[in-house]
Formats: sequence, structure tokens, C-alpha cells
Amino acid sequence: MKMSPERGGAEGKEEGSRMASAALPEAEAVQPRNKGNFKYAFTCALCASMATIVLGYDVGVMSGASLYIKRDLQITDVQLEIMMGILSVYALIGSFLGARTSDWVGRRVTVVFAAAIFTTGSLLMGFAVNYAMLMVGRFVTGIGVGYAIMVAPVYTAEVSPASARGFLTSFTEVFINVGILLGYVSNYAFARLPFHLSWRVMLGIGAVPSALLALMVFGMPESPRWLVMKGRLADARAVLAKTSDTPEEAVERLDQIKAAAGIPRDLDGDVVVMPKTKGGQEKQVWKELIFSPSPAMRRILLAALGIHFFQQATGSDSVVLYSPRVFQSAGITVLIDGLFG
Repeated sequence: MKMSPERGGAEGKEEGSRMASAALPEAEAVQPRNKGNFKYAFTCALCASMATIVLGYDVGVMSGASLYIKRDLQITDVQLEIMMGILSVYALIGSFLGARTSDWVGRRVTVVFAAAIFTTGSLLMGFAVNYAMLMVGRFVTGIGVGYAIMVAPVYTAEVSPASARGFLTSFTEVFINVGILLGYVSNYAFARLPFHLSWRVMLGIGAVPSALLALMVFGMPESPRWLVMKGRLADARAVLAKTSDTPEEAVERLDQIKAAAGIPRDLDGDVVVMPKTKGGQEKQVWKELIFSPSPAMRRILLAALGIHFFQQATGSDSVVLYSPRVFQSAGITVLIDGLFG
């Protein structure tokens, strides 16, 4: 039996109407992003990312302070270069220590540790009376920088909703550059002081932003992932409810974290006993990640490691650290004389 075009067209319209009607409740079920939750997650990420200011400040302030240090302490070029470049080695040690500390006491407390260590290092450098004491201050400062650059992006990623995670984790790099700017401002602000005092104030004043950071951290929640690792599901659920776009996302994020922590999906309560894991299980995870990752994970690793490697390979920190001395060697003495007054 042949169907007329008019009848076929009418039935097609009816079918389209039924499909649209069926899709309408589903579309209405999609909830818009909770702006209040986004603001809360934004604030938490902002506060945590401010920890990386300490790295930028040290790089920026040392570029100008080095001129005064060399003149005041009468040190050689080699000693000066060691003092300026050794921070990266100390920061590497601090990042390894910070990783263990953050798993032990939590991400938030680790940020406080980072701020406290950097504050101590800044004061040691500010009150240094000789090169040896200055190097001790550099060591302590480097450990604090390592703690900060490790924990800030970890906390930010763990507290951020999926829709804004990439945006919020970029704050760590933003605040490194803010710190460099503050270091330059410090150079300019205290350049008119006597040269034996100016560099001490430039370095010592770095304790102020790190001390303020330590106070701000107490208004931040703990990382939901760390809370789950400690079996505190109720606390993790509360944090996720405040930092997720929708209630459904909060539930999904909690399930994913529980699965990663080895907690059965049906195990639900305010506080649960974490399943015991064998000592070699963590090593096995690292082996799989490094030696036999999935194709998707391999691309992620290459992108992440490649970006950071080539960023440092450009020597951008060296340009910042040595630019005043480069200007001086190039014969641009007006700016240098202006710094020294």
C-alpha cells in the first residue's frame, strides 16, 4: 500500500513532536551551574595558588638585591651565582618532602608549612651578617618554595569542579609572575636605602606575604581527596557539595575518588575504615604510570612534562635573575646608578 505524501508528512511531524516532547524533560533535568559554588571554589583556588607568589618573589627580588649583596659582602661572581642558582636544587628537595607531608597532614596544613618555612628563610636572609648565614637562609627559603609549588596546584585541582579545573589550575603560574612583579617593586621601593641595608630589607620583607598567606589558609576547606584517603567521607561530601557545579557532579566526584582510594562503592558512611594496602601496590602504580601507561595517559604525561621542561629550558628564570647585571655589562649604567642612588 502506497502512502500519500501528505499523510507521510503529517506522521513525520507527529513523530518529531513526540521526540521533542520526550527530550524536553531530559533537557529540563539538566541543572545550571551553581554560581555560588563556583565562587567558593574560585576563592579556594585563588588562596591556594597565592602560595606560588613566594617563588616569583624570590626570583624577582634576587635580581636586584644581588647587586647590593655582592657590593656589601664582597663576594666573588662564582659565590653570587651559586647563591642565586642553588634555590632550584633546594626547591626540588622541598617538593619531594612536601608530597609526603601533604599525604600525611593534608594539603591545607602543607600550605601553612610552606608559608612558615618561607617566612623563616626570608627572615634569616634579612638578618644575615655574612655569606654563610645568607646561604642558610637560601636553603630554608628553597625548601619553602618547593613545598609551595608542589601543594598549590595539587590542592587547586582537587578542589575545583571539572568545568573550571583547567582555568583554576592556571592560577599557580599567574601568581608566580605576580610574585616576580612584587620582587621588582621591592627592588625599586628600597633601592634608595644604604646598600648594606637595602638588600636585607628586600629579602626580609618577603616574610610579609607568606605570613598573610598562612592566615588566609585557615578559611579554606581541606582537599576532598585527602579527606577520602583518611576515611572521612562526610567531610569530603560536604566539601564537594560546596565546590561542584551540581549535586550530581558532587556524587560522581565522590564515587571517583572512592574508587581511586580503593573504597568499595557501596561502603558509605560518615567515617569508614580504609582498606589496608600492600606496600608494593603504590610502587606498582608508579611502574605502570611510567613504564606502561595507557595511550591516553601517555599523551597527558608527554604534554604535562614537556610543557614544564621546555618552559625551564628556555632559561626564563636566568633572564629575570641576571638582567640587571646584563644591563650593567652592556654599558647601561644609568639604571644601575639610579638603583644605587
